[in-house]
Amino acid sequence: MKYFYAILHKDEDSAYGVTFPDLPGCFSAADNEDDVLRNASEALELWFDDQPYVEPSRLDQVRTMAAEEIGAGGTLIAVPHIRNDHRVARVNLSIERGILDAIDKAAAERRLTRSAFVAQAARNEILGAH
Repeated sequence: MKYFYAILHKDEDSAYGVTFPDLPGCFSAADNEDDVLRNASEALELWFDDQPYVEPSRLDQVRTMAAEEIGAGGTLIAVPHIRNDHRVARVNLSIERGILDAIDKAAAERRLTRSAFVAQAARNEILGAH
């Protein structure tokens, strides 16, 4: 997993805005701070659906590219890019039986497979969703 640095903007009486200096035209917005990272990660996924993959710039390079925005109050954030390559890998996990039973129950309630539930839970954990 790679991280892309983005600039978080927040003006008074506006939503949070996120732009990516490495990726022209890639942006996201969120009404509250808790949704910023998830929405920014989703914007990365959507951007790469139509664009060739590029390596993220180093932090010092992004600071230089975004000096004006940072000077105007923008904040740099690291956004995880979870590549959406649709390949499935079979893995063997060891999990306590009680947790597995809880996973199976929660997955069934959501009409998901065990694998889909675990993948979704992992994504939520990586992106800091609560």
